[in-house]
Amino acid sequence: MKPIALAILNWNGKSLLEKFLGKVIDDSPEGEVIVIDNASSDDSVSWIQQNHPEIRIIENNTNTGYAGGYNEGLKEIKHDFVVLLNSDVETTPGWLAPILTRFQSDDSIAAIQPKIRAYNDKEYFEYAGASGGFIDSLGYPFCRGRIFGHLEKDEGQYDEAMPVFWSTGACLAVRNSAYQECNGLDPMFFAHMEEIDLCWRFQRSGYTCWVEPKSCVYHVGGGTLDSLNSRKTYLNFRNNLVLLTKNLPRHKILPIIFSRLILDGLAGIQFLLQRKPKHTIAIVKGHFHYYGMFNKIMRERSGQFPWPLTGVYQRSIVRQVFLGGLKNFSQLAQSSFVRTKTVVDRK
Repeated sequence: MKPIALAILNWNGKSLLEKFLGKVIDDSPEGEVIVIDNASSDDSVSWIQQNHPEIRIIENNTNTGYAGGYNEGLKEIKHDFVVLLNSDVETTPGWLAPILTRFQSDDSIAAIQPKIRAYNDKEYFEYAGASGGFIDSLGYPFCRGRIFGHLEKDEGQYDEAMPVFWSTGACLAVRNSAYQECNGLDPMFFAHMEEIDLCWRFQRSGYTCWVEPKSCVYHVGGGTLDSLNSRKTYLNFRNNLVLLTKNLPRHKILPIIFSRLILDGLAGIQFLLQRKPKHTIAIVKGHFHYYGMFNKIMRERSGQFPWPLTGVYQRSIVRQVFLGGLKNFSQLAQSSFVRTKTVVDRK
């Protein structure tokens, strides 16, 4: 058995499989390609069977979303390492070997992402993960190469492999034993930020998350919900609050949530000024639904809650961008990032 599997979650995605699956197979001789089908109603499964009979298909009985689909699928995948690969990712020759080498170099590594460029503008980083994910003191995620909506051109400025706070779910390579130990992805998120939650829990358990820019792929993006969809706004704001409540030390939760209430209110006003009232309503709904979930989340918290962790920017990225005019990751003071030493002993 090959040491690494490439698990592609599919739901009615025949057109994407037709476009990208063949290249994934050609570019990935080190891995076994597996498709996890989330109860598709199109003919994507039969298309795979007819055109790529060598590919193993795991068929889920129901569509349980991104998190649930992968959790079910990985119960049947026994490889040491698994890449959770979006069906809208174009791979490149040799992309998988650096990830496998990085995993084998350090048992403390639980997650690795490649460098992610935009499929539709290949000189630029892609929104979903760019060259590694970080988070600021108030819980706003951003990337090396992408801060809020600003995407940088990839000129090799972020080609250093390094530990990060989170690795993107668009192409998330995980150590299978760590994934199972940390109970996998949380279905509560439905979509958006579930990989940040997983990586946060990896770090809380003593593992590290990395970006390996020697590996590069291209991501189409927007496959679940595009940026103009108010449902995406709702999920982003709600899930960010859930993320913080699940993982922050208890004494940090209320002060940060109060700060976010103010800042998210300002974001809602900005949407109104832009004549996007549906997005303002989405933010309000996200907050009220989160408040309804708060007690349940607090009851289910368990484990250790160290803070800050590797990849935390100890200032406010909102302040740096909207008051300081910052656009690029390289303009941030690198001394403000946390880099902790992680020790994992599983013997």
